[in-house]
Amino acid sequence: MPAWSDYKREAKERGSLALELFVVRTVPVKSPEELRATLPDHLAYQAKQEAAGKLAFAGPVSDASGELMQGEGLIVYRAASIEEARHIADGDPMHVAGVREYDLRRWLVNEGSLTLEVGLSGQRVSLT
Repeated sequence: MPAWSDYKREAKERGSLALELFVVRTVPVKSPEELRATLPDHLAYQAKQEAAGKLAFAGPVSDASGELMQGEGLIVYRAASIEEARHIADGDPMHVAGVREYDLRRWLVNEGSLTLEVGLSGQRVSLT
């Protein structure tokens, strides 16, 4: 198995984007009521991280069936290091309160596409 830094260097050399982000999978460990009680603080924290340029994407994920919402979430951070990403994740009020636990992984974005549409006269923005 190659070291992460070697793989990242090789990806860049072959022309891949090699954008390193950090993915947090966060899962509930307390009751839904306790989870909901921390939601306002969690959302305010996420907004603060977004404003600081640290939050790329975040939101809930379904269960394996795709039909139920069980309080799990996925967060993607921009950070200079895994230590910085861990510091950001540790500061999430849901993690501080112990209502969710998380694991953190590096993610190297190499492929894919996004479409950004900006409607100037209607002041409309969509991302797909």
